[in-house]
Amino acid sequence: MSISFDLTGTTAVVTGARRGIGFAMAEALAAAGADIVAASASQEADGGAIGERVRELGRAFEGHAVDFRDRDAVVAFGEAVRDRADILVNNAGTIRRSPAAEHPLEWWDEVLDVNLRSQFALTQTVAGGMLERGYGRIVFTASLLSFQGGINVPGYTAAKSGIAGLVKALSNEWSGRGVTVNAIAPGYIATDNTAALRADEDRSNAILERIPAGRWGRPEDLQGATVFLASPAAGYVTGVTLPVDGGWMGR
Repeated sequence: MSISFDLTGTTAVVTGARRGIGFAMAEALAAAGADIVAASASQEADGGAIGERVRELGRAFEGHAVDFRDRDAVVAFGEAVRDRADILVNNAGTIRRSPAAEHPLEWWDEVLDVNLRSQFALTQTVAGGMLERGYGRIVFTASLLSFQGGINVPGYTAAKSGIAGLVKALSNEWSGRGVTVNAIAPGYIATDNTAALRADEDRSNAILERIPAGRWGRPEDLQGATVFLASPAAGYVTGVTLPVDGGWMGR
């Protein structure tokens, strides 16, 4: 029996890798042997901190500045990497907080563009090369709000719920052709996106009281799941949205 989590010789495209969860994902993939191509709106060509870390791990790094509100730019990036991407991690995202009755429609459009529409456009483009070669691993960053409604984040909830459905739809079409499609649903992770929640003492305490693990998650808590789903070991795992949440969804 052979179980392989080794990614040596592969290229992983990771969006939103400059910081937080995306940084941790790219770091883990590089540690497992993958070269990294990173893209985000402000990604430096040399990668900044994530580029330095990837090179420390002995892997190649390539950075691209891509505005994920711009569908044409996203597709152009996808075309540039489609013939060498073995792994695609769709992590780029944004969030806007406002009660639904007052939520600006331009915020709704922005969040849907970045978190759902552009992710499908990039995945469709990159998967073309994977399907031609008969192998690929696609991992989306979903959310607990792929399962729940949340408060004051209607656009984000709609987009992340859409990601969970998209994972199933793409898996149905592509898994038989060697391309698995899954998502990781992070729990409450200490990143910029949750800074407002952590700053609200009452809200933060209410969240912590529900997490069986008794703490906020850290970006590195996502690393094991990322490597697993990107590896040959997960060849029969597809169409799944996997919570990594300290037990939140079990309550």
